[in-house]
Amino acid sequence: MSNKSIMPTPDRTFGRFDAVLVPPPAGPGEERPGPPTLAPTRAARELGLKRVEFELAVQLGRVRTIPGARPGERRVTRAEVDRVRTQDGFPEALRERVRTVGTSEGANLLGITTARFTKLARLGRITPALYYRNRYRATVWLYLAEDLREFRARPENRELLTGRTPAPLKERLDRGMDVRARNWRGRCHGRLLRTADGPWQSAAATAAFLDDERIAQVVTDADERVHLDALRPRRPVHSGSGAQSSALVPDLMKAADEDEIRWYQTHLALCVAYARDRVPISPTPPARARASSLPRHPKPAQHRRLLARLLRGRG
Repeated sequence: MSNKSIMPTPDRTFGRFDAVLVPPPAGPGEERPGPPTLAPTRAARELGLKRVEFELAVQLGRVRTIPGARPGERRVTRAEVDRVRTQDGFPEALRERVRTVGTSEGANLLGITTARFTKLARLGRITPALYYRNRYRATVWLYLAEDLREFRARPENRELLTGRTPAPLKERLDRGMDVRARNWRGRCHGRLLRTADGPWQSAAATAAFLDDERIAQVVTDADERVHLDALRPRRPVHSGSGAQSSALVPDLMKAADEDEIRWYQTHLALCVAYARDRVPISPTPPARARASSLPRHPKPAQHRRLLARLLRGRG
């Protein structure tokens, strides 16, 4: 008991005090170890969720995460896993909250045809939660079943589920309106901002939806652009399983319409201005910049493997 102290703590159940062991206060220069955490894959397995279901649970706030040791890394505390597991109806209730459906099943939930369901999604009345590419490189959208049940329960949506499509909405559809990808990006952007660990991470979350040229129009400092690039997510967030996308299909993470692009640029400018005031970026030393621009020679082991492949090719 030399390195532990006894502190009485109230027991809310029985209204008495029990003695529990607590670690002593951290000394000067010491850091108290954080709570035990789990990697997302391990947490998903303990919660009985697939990886994409777990990511949706995080996006919806059903499972809370904390920053990890590396930039952009997220961890789940053991206490959070225990909290979710003790909720009523676990695990079926949790799975139902993150269950996604396609167009056919979604139309059945709303009691409408698939054609009307697609129209509502194109008009932005229903926001996709996931997407994947099928074998024909077409985008297949998935929707939260919970969102659809809430949509059907709202009295103001009854007119959209029955009768003819209102003339103003029909005109937009005739002009080719389709905001499914735009609304999906907005949902992803909100999730990234909620899990950002600092002002530069928030700026990088916004930069993820712009190409390099559009970013350079807002962020003129090269060091800041390098910093943003290091923090930017590299893949579509919460994309469902399916065939891998290729260079022949559009990148749905990038804003498409000019007004959407301007919105993300404006938001990026505000985020970067805020980040500059809070955490200024140190300029890259000239010597380091020159060293980074020099060609990198492969390590000996890499060089031997490369040479062996070349020789096999010549043979």
